[in-house]
Amino acid sequence: MSTTTNKSELIALIAETGGFTKKDAEKALEATITSITTAVKGGKVQLVGFGTFEAKTRKARIGRNPQTGAEIKIPETNVVSFKAGKSLKDSVK
Repeated sequence: MSTTTNKSELIALIAETGGFTKKDAEKALEATITSITTAVKGGKVQLVGFGTFEAKTRKARIGRNPQTGAEIKIPETNVVSFKAGKSLKDSVK
């Protein structure tokens, strides 16, 4: 059975695990998210053991409207991909 952890629960977990106050844990999480977001714009962010974030371009393509079956043009777009590292993969087995 899987469960979803929301942002406030993650902040509480960081505070508990790291011995921080919730306020400091929230600042640390926000700084981490902002830093990764900024860095991935310039290329790849690799956290050894955890994983790699990378900005990629998804090419334009033709899709279909599922209701009508009509072809639609899907424009080129930038996406962020994440590939889990070995330690993370091993921890969820």
